[in-house]
Amino acid sequence: MARDFPLERVRNIGIAAHIDAGKTTTTERILFYSGVVHKIGEVHDGAAVTDWMAQERERGITITAAAISTSWNDHRINIIDTPGHVDFTIEVERSMRVLDGVIAVFCAVGGVQPQSETVWRQADRYSVPRMVFVNKMDRTGADFLKVFGQIKDDKWRNILMETIAENDEDLIEKFLESGELSNADLKQGIRTGVLKHKLVPVLCGSAFKNKGVQLVLDAVVDYLPAPIDVPPIQGLLPNGKEAVRPSDDSAPFSALAFKVMADPYGKLTFVRMYSGVLEKGSYVLNSTKDTKERISRLVVLKADDREEVDALRAGDLGAVLGLKNTTTGDTLCSTDDPIVLETLFVPEPVISVAVEPKTKGDMEKLSKALVSLAEEDPTFRVRTDQETGQTVIAGMGELHLEILVDRMLREFKVEANIGAPQVSYRETIRGSSKGEGKFSRQTGGKGQYGHVVIEMEPGEPESGFEFINKVVGGTVPKEYIKPAEQGMKETCESGVIAGYPLIDVKCTIIDGSYHDVDSSEMAFKIAGSMAFKDAVKKCNPVLLEPMMKVEVEVPEDFLGSVIGDLSSRRGQVEGQSVDDGTSKVSSKVPLAEMFGYATELRSMTQGRGIFSMEFSHYEDVPRNVAEAIISKNQGNS
Repeated sequence: MARDFPLERVRNIGIAAHIDAGKTTTTERILFYSGVVHKIGEVHDGAAVTDWMAQERERGITITAAAISTSWNDHRINIIDTPGHVDFTIEVERSMRVLDGVIAVFCAVGGVQPQSETVWRQADRYSVPRMVFVNKMDRTGADFLKVFGQIKDDKWRNILMETIAENDEDLIEKFLESGELSNADLKQGIRTGVLKHKLVPVLCGSAFKNKGVQLVLDAVVDYLPAPIDVPPIQGLLPNGKEAVRPSDDSAPFSALAFKVMADPYGKLTFVRMYSGVLEKGSYVLNSTKDTKERISRLVVLKADDREEVDALRAGDLGAVLGLKNTTTGDTLCSTDDPIVLETLFVPEPVISVAVEPKTKGDMEKLSKALVSLAEEDPTFRVRTDQETGQTVIAGMGELHLEILVDRMLREFKVEANIGAPQVSYRETIRGSSKGEGKFSRQTGGKGQYGHVVIEMEPGEPESGFEFINKVVGGTVPKEYIKPAEQGMKETCESGVIAGYPLIDVKCTIIDGSYHDVDSSEMAFKIAGSMAFKDAVKKCNPVLLEPMMKVEVEVPEDFLGSVIGDLSSRRGQVEGQSVDDGTSKVSSKVPLAEMFGYATELRSMTQGRGIFSMEFSHYEDVPRNVAEAIISKNQGNS
């Protein structure tokens, strides 16, 4: 079967921005003008095509990144509309990973807001060429030059020609000779500059008033890259060597699963095709998990409408039905040419709540719902608390968990009681020490004996748990090293201060002893755990808390009370600016102090303040606060 569109006429683009900048409305207009929908859907009416989840229509925000295919000027355009709310940052992250270009939508009134900067950084992380659409130009207070100034800290035609010529040697010569460049030259120069990340075209309009959207589509075709214009995807071969897969139908098949979604007809796995052809009915390798998968059906999506296809080709965005073991970030590839593609960055969750079903009968439904939601969203984690037996869910913020609980109720019909939000504290060590663990038990017949000596020291940041074997002379036989390590690793999961996971520790096993008859794997696992606990207590253990990057925007009159409030929450104000009567404050605040902040900010600023919050890093908890947390936890245990 031949291609509908040659690769050079394919565009995989995302639409990303801060919440309320008008992304979804822009997407709706693009679909309308390119003929996918024949009636314009409005977000405020709850009829937007890409906002097809019940919560999205109610809340007027985009939660899941919907993938839609359309065409314009004889080009195939695959669009991913991404959420603007920081709690759904994984949706933006996974979209950026599989896009070739992005349209950043800014509000002409609100300007460049905190989440816009996060999106920009994510685009930088994956080196995604981009263009800007300054939206809402019809609104009172719209100021294109102010927003443009914020985006780039222009008479205009000469500056334009000079800037464009700088990116192309042929054009520089032409411009120096004639002092003029034709429109075709300008287009070629802009395209070259965008692909080299030297230029960002800025367009303006009002999606709501249908102004400027066709020009955005023209610019997508003219300036944003085709799959063949971006560097080929990198990956690792089974022998550990690096390799690339070019965007070409004749290359070995490779694709990245970037989203999993529960669907009435079965599980939908969204894939970005990087090379080769994927055919319905074929068998492929999931090289991340080293399992085979059968491709039962392939679909191309137009929001919640779908079109079955026989094959997906290099550069396509589509979805597969019927995959059993594939989750977000997994590589699918040809069984004859295995490769593991670069996966995507998944931030750690920072907030958790306990959930329990309202009735015993709901228990099975709850666990099914949680498994399904965790498959879809890598930032959503589910675990069972060993001490209380409670089911605990963790995510990126209050809204994130609120929406997930809402989905459990609507989509899975699970009635659940939800506990108060809990902060995901961590523990670590600041000193070094030795630890010893000896487990010896004689209970008639065969006894138990295991003995290890370890050295413990702080590990590199974000290293988790690192284990090194330096036993010499066989004082601990090889077969008991792994169980001893396992005992230490499991002890890491509930630290010694307050039972929180212990991170960034380095353990070196240096000595020990064994018994020919009584030693066993279990005895060494227990000895490893004992040695670990012994060492931690001597290594100056500390409690860590997640610090959030909090950015607040308020009218200038409320600046003082906002800063005072942030300080009372143990916040550190790192910068502030005032522009046209609007103040922006950036700060780092412990997550523990941020619960209920949205309500507090509204009442403090007469409903006119907005804020965004994202995880920044872990930091030591001040002693007085740590003591309160520790005594509370000891009271609960």
